[in-house]
Amino acid sequence: MAKIPADRKRSAELCRELTEWATVAVTKPLPAPVRRRASLILADDLGAIIAGSQEDQVAQAQAILARSSIGQDATVFAKAAPRLDRYQAASANGMAITWCELDEGFRNASCHGGAYTIPTLLSEAETRNLSVSELVQTLAVAYELTTRFALAYPFPRFNVHPHAAFATLGAAVASSLARRQDAKTLLTAITGAASMTFAGPFDTAVEGALVRNAWTSIGPTIGMRSADFAEVGIGGRAETIYDVFVDCLGTNARVEALTEALGERWSVASGYHKVYACCGYAHSAVQATLELSERLGKRSIDDVTNVIVETSPGGLALTTVEPETVLAAKFSVPHSIAATMVVGNAGRRAFTESTLDDVAIADMRRRVKLVPYPNLKAWPNDRPARVTWKFRDGEEWSAVCESARGGADQPFDDATLLLKLRDNAAEVFPNLPDLAWKIVDGDSEVLGLPWRDAVAGMVAGAKQTGVAA
Repeated sequence: MAKIPADRKRSAELCRELTEWATVAVTKPLPAPVRRRASLILADDLGAIIAGSQEDQVAQAQAILARSSIGQDATVFAKAAPRLDRYQAASANGMAITWCELDEGFRNASCHGGAYTIPTLLSEAETRNLSVSELVQTLAVAYELTTRFALAYPFPRFNVHPHAAFATLGAAVASSLARRQDAKTLLTAITGAASMTFAGPFDTAVEGALVRNAWTSIGPTIGMRSADFAEVGIGGRAETIYDVFVDCLGTNARVEALTEALGERWSVASGYHKVYACCGYAHSAVQATLELSERLGKRSIDDVTNVIVETSPGGLALTTVEPETVLAAKFSVPHSIAATMVVGNAGRRAFTESTLDDVAIADMRRRVKLVPYPNLKAWPNDRPARVTWKFRDGEEWSAVCESARGGADQPFDDATLLLKLRDNAAEVFPNLPDLAWKIVDGDSEVLGLPWRDAVAGMVAGAKQTGVAA
């Protein structure tokens, strides 16, 4: 997209306004609904980190990071709860957070604000002895800034993956705000980190290259170092963010989104939670498939000869039929649907290494055909799916899901999210789900604790085995 001088100048002005707002907002109590939503994001993403940490490659990567550690500042949420220096701990938790595709996301733009801020924030909060309440405040504001950059600089097509585009920027925001740096230093940190963003192709995820999961691991390293350097004036200029996204990455520019309704409309209110361990663009198709599965009765999925999935452009991009890695399977509508039909659900156990070679799943993947969904609607029904099963006897069944559960329009209830947290975390950290949920519920005693004391309570009784230990 061609540079527009007026947009570039306006972007710089609004970036200054945004950072000035943030350094004040982070010191003020949050509105109760905002505090609760930020706490839900924290709890949900802690569960995602712990689920990811149980994957062999994540544990091995965390062991590599442990060998580079020069201190014990912060906790890695993995078996044995090892403590590393704050940079390596953030990187270790960042490697795990998106691995299982169970982290929270932002619905109004292609952005996972929690994944880009929380690994860094956990380390900074523990190192700097922030209270639980201060951590939640910082998360809400860091999430706000990160998602506003995604809203202001949207990609017109699926070329750069959002984890690559925004991981360094979000980490710098979290690190700087946790340190309570002033507005000028915050802007210096953000612009420096933005200039070191990754040119990560979106299809890296679709094709299953596992480096995609490393972007949220290296992002904290760059973001935290950007905050370090900003303290001595090393960073970009206010115009740098525009230059990086518009000129280098080819995004559109909607710069007014940087400050529109700032302090009135909070991005955490537009987050979504996932119980299906796959790309969000597949969720409506999965939900429709589960509806069809409930009708089966005495019939068998073996009698289904063809599966037609009408889906949105995001779903149409997820075409892989023979995924080579678990990540590729998570970004494959054919695998997501086939595994759901065979396994009976789309949780993380439907996306293990064993499912890649499962004969029944592989056979069903080859029966899935993707076609465009007609007459797409506006949010929240912009990611619909219609799934049609065609049986050997000629009968056809269809189910439609216009908007999958989990977003602001159809949020999961507390019981569902707490059950998910227990499933992801309790086997490793038995105490964590209940303690994390006290933060969600606004328990004043827990909110007043130093974060490091809350962490100690969460990991007490942790399993004492694991590669990262």
